[in-house]
Amino acid sequence: MKKVLIITYYWPPSGGGGVQRWLKFVKYLRQFGWEPVIYTPENPESPQLDQSLVNEIPAELEVLKTKVWEPYRWYKTFTGRKMDERIQTAFLSEKKKPGLTEKLSIWIRGNVFIPDARRYWIKPSVKFLKTWLLQNKVDLIVSTGPPHSMHLIGMQLKRQTGIPWLADFRDPWTNIDYYQDLMLGKRADRKHHQLELKVLKNADAVTVVSPGMKKEFNEIYNRNYAVIPNGFDTSDFEKTEILNPDSGFSLAHIGALVKTRNPLKLWKVLKELCEEDAGFSDSLKIKLIGNIDVFVRESLKEFQLLEKVQIQSYMPHNEVVKEQMRAQVLLLLINRTPNAHLILTGKLFEYMGAGRPILGIGSQHGDASKILSKTGAGVMVDFEEEKLLKEYIWDYYKRYREGNLSSTSGNVQQYSRLALTRDMAIQFDRLINR
Repeated sequence: MKKVLIITYYWPPSGGGGVQRWLKFVKYLRQFGWEPVIYTPENPESPQLDQSLVNEIPAELEVLKTKVWEPYRWYKTFTGRKMDERIQTAFLSEKKKPGLTEKLSIWIRGNVFIPDARRYWIKPSVKFLKTWLLQNKVDLIVSTGPPHSMHLIGMQLKRQTGIPWLADFRDPWTNIDYYQDLMLGKRADRKHHQLELKVLKNADAVTVVSPGMKKEFNEIYNRNYAVIPNGFDTSDFEKTEILNPDSGFSLAHIGALVKTRNPLKLWKVLKELCEEDAGFSDSLKIKLIGNIDVFVRESLKEFQLLEKVQIQSYMPHNEVVKEQMRAQVLLLLINRTPNAHLILTGKLFEYMGAGRPILGIGSQHGDASKILSKTGAGVMVDFEEEKLLKEYIWDYYKRYREGNLSSTSGNVQQYSRLALTRDMAIQFDRLINR
């Protein structure tokens, strides 16, 4: 077996989307001749915990851990949070709108902790791994971000050991949807761009999750970027009992609902349809599984939909799979931000694995829309296409009422985790053989 060292901040029992990509690669890498070794924090600040994901870790996998110091204890004290309260990503506020202390904390986060709050783990990690590598041969180093401090660990290890290094980007760096919310000064903004460019220039290979991200990275530094998207694990669905869809007309969204993902036109259309048709109103269920921003709750109240809503703040992944299979329609809500066209969330592929119709709200010219169209897994409606959105929902409802609401997707196996792991292993082999 060839051996690859994978540097990742997110690893079970941490939950959420940041864990899935490399957990699934690791699950299948041995089938393609690669033995993975994981390096991850011993005490990370995880948005969620999901013990069900521990069962996905391959037997006898070597996992290296060291302690990480992060400023979150100070942050919780400063903002009046409880020490056991989990910090959500992407500026999601569940209980109250951000106040002055919250805004000051964001400014400090953006301007002091560059590239992120894990910056103080870089130096001790390089020291630890360099010593470990003297006694353990690996053929390749992989870093996956965000957090992008992982890439800085990989870059220093490559410089000091000469071992080939692949940087995998699950999200953009300076083009990420909340970058402008960091309240960066000129010096901090310049530093972020300098570090990003340094990683893109010095990595022996760079992988990204969408064609749009590849295009934007090429505008920063022109090189060959391999697109390996997120996917779905067929075994997640095969080992789940056959489930009938919900009895009501359920629209389900899986994952965090941040302010920029708040679908105001959807709430408006659903309110109108409830007022226009009593049967629609009686059968409508809105299932939101994940953390919900306070702005979303206010919108649901404004459009008189709260009584239709079922909210589950977090659910283990094995239970999420079941909810996806039960939903009449799966909602794919894209952040309404300047980079909306390149957002290709892992949720889309899990939705395809569930085999239920997908209703997307986002850019009709974006990467997610192209995949929905190509596979026939669902439709994408532009943010302002209120009339078309209403037509699609009413069509789904009529088909539900007639008992023939189903997905017509095809050609989705290219997005299976097994197939994508093969693609990643090909990148590994090319890198060490060139």
